[in-house]
Amino acid sequence: MRRNLVVLAFALLVNAAVSSPLRAQDAPPPAPEPAPPEKWFDTADFSFVYTAGNSQTSTLGFKNKLWRKWTSSRFEMNAGGVRQDSTTITYEAFGSSPSDFYVEKNEDSALKAEAYYVNGRYDQDLSEDWYWFAGGGWDRNTFAGIANRYTAFGGVGTIWINEPEIKFRTDYGLTFTKQNDVVVNPDSDDNFFGARFSWLYWHKFTESTIYGNDLVIDENLDETSDFRVDMTNWVSVSINKTLALKVSLQWLYDNRPSLVEVPLFDDTQLGPPFPRIGTVTTELESLDTIFTASLVVNF
Repeated sequence: MRRNLVVLAFALLVNAAVSSPLRAQDAPPPAPEPAPPEKWFDTADFSFVYTAGNSQTSTLGFKNKLWRKWTSSRFEMNAGGVRQDSTTITYEAFGSSPSDFYVEKNEDSALKAEAYYVNGRYDQDLSEDWYWFAGGGWDRNTFAGIANRYTAFGGVGTIWINEPEIKFRTDYGLTFTKQNDVVVNPDSDDNFFGARFSWLYWHKFTESTIYGNDLVIDENLDETSDFRVDMTNWVSVSINKTLALKVSLQWLYDNRPSLVEVPLFDDTQLGPPFPRIGTVTTELESLDTIFTASLVVNF
């Protein structure tokens, strides 16, 4: 009896030793889920307003953002612009009396607003919370006195919040700017180094509503009184996966705005009208405000 128990126990041990690896081989652990495919994304904003009849105006605005995200790096390129044309309509009557006349219609078309920009940047993670970045851009706003402005920048940044619903980061860097003004300011250098601070805040309130705040502060290190602030607040509401409605309000502040050339009239003479005796330069307004309502297309 004892011999039979020993043989049975030995048989059970051999069976366990042989069958365990077979079961492990027959049922391998599940393979990890594949990473999502890397691809380019593009978002385009379009806005257009046109009036005709007794007044004629057309306003065209567009923005485009192209970006891609890798495991530890990011790239984005932005472009945009706004252009407004307006036609002033005036009437003049000619004749011998109020009952005998004819009317001529005159139209005078002019460009009322024009601004364009292109910029891009590349980010590379240094750790979970830190990254370095580099980029550059070009912009033109002739009504703000800027014919062409080229900027290169680079530095490091901190990721404070990186959640699915809330994202917040700050940048600290140095810049180099070359600016060509419509009216040259002899007291300012058109090339200068600067210090840059910026942040990006993104908050997804609901599945269809997103709020964002973008801020850039650029300080001229050659003339510390010359600094610029660019802040944009925006809200986007999705219609479906492809379309969304977006409103944004942008403030552009320049503590040392560009110059504009204006005619000089001699008010010491009898008048009006006063005789024109030449031209002088004066500073433009420091603050520009741009409000945009647009249709967003996601590709």
